[in-house]
Amino acid sequence: MIRASFFFSNMAAGALQLAVALLSLFSAVLSFPLGPETKHTTTCGYESCHATKPNMLNVHLVPHTHDDVGWLKTVDQYFYGDRNDIQHAGVQYILDSVVDQLLKNPDRRFIYVETAFFYRWWKRQSSSAQQTVKQLVNEGRLEFVNGGWCMSDEATTHYSAVIDQMTIGLRFLNETFGACGRPRVAWHIDPFGHAREHASMFAQMGYDGFFFGRLDYQDRMHRMVQKEQELLWRASDSLTPPTADLFTGILPNGYNPPEGFCWDQSCDDPPIRDDPDLEDYNVDDVVMRFLTIANSQATVYKTNHIIMTMGSDFQYENANLWYKNLDKLIHYVNAQQANGSKVNVLYSTPSCYLQELHRANLTWALKTDDFFPYADSAHDFWTGYFTSRPALKRYERISNSNLQTCNQLEVLGGPASRQGPFGEGESQTMKKAMAVAQHHDAVSGTEKQHVANDYARRLANGWQRCQVLVSNSLAALSGSSAKRIYCDNLNISVCPLTESSKKFSVSVYNPLARPVTRPVRLPVNGTAYAVSDANGKAVDCQVSTREVRRNRGFAVNELVFQVQAPPLGYSTYSVSLRQAGPRPASAQPGAPTVIQNKFLRVTFDPDTGLLSSLSNLETKQSIKLTQNFYWYNASDGNNLESNQPSGAYIFRPNSSTPFVISRTAKTETIQVQFPHMVQEVRQWFAPWVSQVVRLHGDSRALELEWTVGPLPIDDGLGKEVITRLDTSIKTSEIFYTDSNGREVLQRKKDFRPTWNLMQSEPIAGNYYPINSRAFIKDDVDQLTVVTDRSQGGGSIHNGSLEIMLHRRLLYDDVRGVAEPLNETSNIFPEGLVVRGRLLLSLDPPSVAADAHRPLAQEVVMQPLLTFTNGDLSPNTRLEFSGLQAALPPAVHLLTLTQWDKDSVLLRLEHQFQSWESKVNSQPVTVNLQKLFSTLDVLGMSELNLSANQWKDEMMRFKEKPLLKTFQDPSTWEVTLRPMEIRTFLLRVSLR
Repeated sequence: MIRASFFFSNMAAGALQLAVALLSLFSAVLSFPLGPETKHTTTCGYESCHATKPNMLNVHLVPHTHDDVGWLKTVDQYFYGDRNDIQHAGVQYILDSVVDQLLKNPDRRFIYVETAFFYRWWKRQSSSAQQTVKQLVNEGRLEFVNGGWCMSDEATTHYSAVIDQMTIGLRFLNETFGACGRPRVAWHIDPFGHAREHASMFAQMGYDGFFFGRLDYQDRMHRMVQKEQELLWRASDSLTPPTADLFTGILPNGYNPPEGFCWDQSCDDPPIRDDPDLEDYNVDDVVMRFLTIANSQATVYKTNHIIMTMGSDFQYENANLWYKNLDKLIHYVNAQQANGSKVNVLYSTPSCYLQELHRANLTWALKTDDFFPYADSAHDFWTGYFTSRPALKRYERISNSNLQTCNQLEVLGGPASRQGPFGEGESQTMKKAMAVAQHHDAVSGTEKQHVANDYARRLANGWQRCQVLVSNSLAALSGSSAKRIYCDNLNISVCPLTESSKKFSVSVYNPLARPVTRPVRLPVNGTAYAVSDANGKAVDCQVSTREVRRNRGFAVNELVFQVQAPPLGYSTYSVSLRQAGPRPASAQPGAPTVIQNKFLRVTFDPDTGLLSSLSNLETKQSIKLTQNFYWYNASDGNNLESNQPSGAYIFRPNSSTPFVISRTAKTETIQVQFPHMVQEVRQWFAPWVSQVVRLHGDSRALELEWTVGPLPIDDGLGKEVITRLDTSIKTSEIFYTDSNGREVLQRKKDFRPTWNLMQSEPIAGNYYPINSRAFIKDDVDQLTVVTDRSQGGGSIHNGSLEIMLHRRLLYDDVRGVAEPLNETSNIFPEGLVVRGRLLLSLDPPSVAADAHRPLAQEVVMQPLLTFTNGDLSPNTRLEFSGLQAALPPAVHLLTLTQWDKDSVLLRLEHQFQSWESKVNSQPVTVNLQKLFSTLDVLGMSELNLSANQWKDEMMRFKEKPLLKTFQDPSTWEVTLRPMEIRTFLLRVSLR
């Protein structure tokens, strides 16, 4: 086994400093700053740790609370303690009580995680109370861990949104508390499986370690036997070690206290009764039980230090209960040392515990894969939430794209963009709403229905405010004050303006740093239209009949035309109704034989109407490809093997064989006027499942637009709907998925890389999160599927890839949410209808990433359409790019957002892994001073990934303010290597 080693040397005054050395291919070093900070009036961080005893078992008690940013109650309800009929929880009272109790004993410690809650509480405190809290933080008695706006989910989140939510939380802590507010450890005690990309991000954010609570029950047993519950996670195969190396610890009891030692008002364990005159005096019993538990726990960890999490969900509302008993526990257990006991108990924090592990100078197992899927027993795989609430998952992804556009236009439009009813806060509401949506019970789909509605409401409110900013910015850039209209319901083919107007314009803003070409589809009622681009040149367009979902809107047709948008910019197209023209393209019944463009050829079986093959005409590749829809009968828990039903978290089909929805597809082919533009085949599999197979003229990807719902439940059966692609590719039971939208991981059926799996659920146990893409391949062919949201999927059969699209369940899975995943709405009282897209590409494996990486980014960062009615003023600027030139194909502009009045935050990302592409997996150099068309870059300094430390000081243990003098570099060129993200604070002026 590859091992990892840590080496330390003693420095002056007894301080420890890391000696960083890469020993060999078979060892790895974790950068870990243990040197003393410059002394001011603070003793936070590692200096604040209580002394331990070298010849004893040191038990680190970590008082904590786990405060979900929405789950059974909304964020507001949790903060205020409202709706206690659902769950007794009030975060404001927790923080009030903890601060009060910390002041009573300087030995006490407490850690806090969720900045979204702390921020709200902090803003309501008096200045004297804030000073008191600052003193507690400066003395290390109140310590922040993780520090993001929330504790994000790791399966269904996109890395760009995770980085944003971490940045907003850590920035508040940094600006409020300085260096003592900076968390030293990442703390993900509740997410349901752990992604490698999260560990990579945490390492690049400067965390010294990462602790979590949940991992597969078989994996835990293996690690307990091998004493490998603490390890070094090498979280990238492209970044040079130790850039993405992160020490990782698995907590012994999830995030709960040991059995019998819970002293919260929500617990039933007896308090420590230490009056010897009492009949029920129990100190001896408590001490004996604690020593037994501590010594037992020590047998499955490697050092003479163990950690115990003393707290749980929303605990410490009456912190006196906990601390009074913890004080006694420490006192009475340590008193046994006089009788020969070798156990030493102390108040501690995760960072103090981590420091002792590194001082132990041991070797640690090295891990290079991830911790998916997660199961807590043989038939209980938490793989259903990869797909749960697919409509919310899509809305979150769209909202992320909208936020990036909002952020970029705030910068490009300058101060004029921030003029409006909300003042300087136009984008803040959206940033916070998106940050909350990353919570592990938000985008994951594992919350109650009323909470899911609240998350969506927050996103909608945030976007409404951002629309003011976007309109202001586009007005400033275009010179037009015409009212901008947003058609937020284009996903259901509804846009009142385009349905009624005889003349309008549409501006297409592209948030990517390279030009994009894509089709625009607008609901209309006319039969013929003229479209012209920003140069007045006529653009081919097509009108076809279109079945609009339900009775929303009143359009009977759909207008389609191709648009081109410059990098980080917009292009404006004019649309006019013509009095006469060709009849709208209509659907003709009957199965088509083939559709094709200059890149792809798609054939259909004439008997079944199903896809039968896919060919790449450029590379002369061809594979058999059949696609169909199926549903798994969700277990109701009433069977011999297990009583576990499918639910919001858990996927458990009643059988390994899904029900085919239809063995044939009723099809219609659109007779097109412009076959070089778009060709469509419409398929119906059931009244509640339909699909459009769409091939655009200049696209190298085949589009499958699926519509599923409402899932019928009149038969009393919960349904989990999948689409399955069966191909002639020889996969050897291997397929590949992305990790949070970035690096790709290999998956193998019924296999785990670091432990021997005993498979008990052949379907659910082979499902993995697909955040943006998955693929199957052999030596000749690679079929890549790009998704428009996070979904679960697997390769159950050789040459096959299945993706779960929608779930509707009739039973709760007994994991706390206490309601079945049975989504309805006012519009769809009989059950939600969900629409989405899959994009399929066929390429040789050696060049596939060159196509699917940019394609996945286009789906994540989609253009924003804004509309104006009537004629634009003649002086309107119809086209604009915020860049002097497009960035190279390997480089993605990840972040451009206003930081303060005169500076912006910029992240540039190399989006290829080191092995993916002969062309694009090479270092790329970008000149920052020649980057923007409207901004002069006057100074720059590089930050860590989360923008709360200077990059050149990230591995040092020094107190420094965040904003220092900007560098005036002799060269403005920065080089990006594969999978590298570089973050810069730029001082700029608007040209």
